[in-house]
Amino acid sequence: MTPTPRALELREETRELVRRGTAVLTPPRTLDLDTLDRAFTIRGHDALASALALPLTTAIAQAAPHIKIRFLAEPAADVSDLARGHTDLEVGAKGKPVTTRPRKPSRRSLPPIDRLVIAPFSPARKRARRAPTEAVPLEPLDQIYQALVLGVRDYVRKNGFESVVIGLSGGIDSALTAVIAVDALGADHVLGLFMPSPYTSPESREDVSDLALRLKITVQTIPIARTLTSYLAALAKSFKGRAGDTTEENLQARIRGNLLMALSNKFGHLVLTTGNKSEMSVGYATLYGDMAGGFAVIKDVPKTMVYELAYLRNAAGRAPVIPERTLTRPPSAELKPHQVDQDTLPPYDVLDRILKAYIEEVKSPQEIAIETGFDLQLVRDISALVDRNEYKRKQAAPGLKITSRAFGFGRPFPIAQRFIP
Repeated sequence: MTPTPRALELREETRELVRRGTAVLTPPRTLDLDTLDRAFTIRGHDALASALALPLTTAIAQAAPHIKIRFLAEPAADVSDLARGHTDLEVGAKGKPVTTRPRKPSRRSLPPIDRLVIAPFSPARKRARRAPTEAVPLEPLDQIYQALVLGVRDYVRKNGFESVVIGLSGGIDSALTAVIAVDALGADHVLGLFMPSPYTSPESREDVSDLALRLKITVQTIPIARTLTSYLAALAKSFKGRAGDTTEENLQARIRGNLLMALSNKFGHLVLTTGNKSEMSVGYATLYGDMAGGFAVIKDVPKTMVYELAYLRNAAGRAPVIPERTLTRPPSAELKPHQVDQDTLPPYDVLDRILKAYIEEVKSPQEIAIETGFDLQLVRDISALVDRNEYKRKQAAPGLKITSRAFGFGRPFPIAQRFIP
């Protein structure tokens, strides 16, 4: 009677299995059967492992029929390693842990060998099933706020930025943008920049300071009065005989945009713009001014929703994060004395109803006037502003979409056109 061999010559892609612990299989040595348990599993990866696993299991079964063998095919972890050449195969005996490590690729043409594991056999255990936990659905406004926070966090981190800078004015839009940024990134990664002009009110200064304390963010102050004076002096000859208008107002916004971008260039901050959907719809924003930046957080959030989100966030924390006066003061760009938004725009509750019907519901001015009871000429004027300011939106920073129809891909519209709403 021929004694059962205790050692098995393996094919040339294998190496000696160390008696204790783990060993690596490469060309050519023997497999010591004494190091294997009476039952074990050979784990390979798909068909790529069969070139080695099938002859190995057959040879062991013939040499030592008392040993129970099970072969399991598993998905390959890294097919690119196989395409380049060798992959070392670590074999665990007596239940030792098994790992794999790639070897340097060989220039010789070698048969594909995937990772192969020899380990003690253990029957599959039934895992106790956990009762599924039911997620509590968020209210629509909560969903929107969480989407804005997630969107900022993803955009900033996935694009390799460590921090953001925001122009703070004391208004509701910049305050909400700052709160979202802090919730998304943490206060240490948010820098505020306050740039007062001769028309900035004392209330705005106080509210910016109050917001910074509540959010625990750093705020730098760079006045723009001297810079504005310098610009006006440089343009005095060219502007001679011309009355002041929105040109002087836009200069202030563009000075602020330059300062924000300078900090971005110098320190690597991402500039978050603060314009909302209502303003972007009718062109109530300055190209290369307050529109300058890398990411527009609330560009798809109507002004009325900005207030709703601000009240929601104030109620969610231990203490309000946005000063009460910021929520109750009439909104103003503060680019000239005693300026408020409603000097040139209808109240935001009226404006947003018209904009939603025209942009998101794609209704005509006539349909909107009939359904809402608003003056037809007002609706036409607002619709014309939307269409006329497409050129600004085409140059705006990318931003988050939270409504059913956002500008850009959601509303493709030509810049050069003569449509009559």
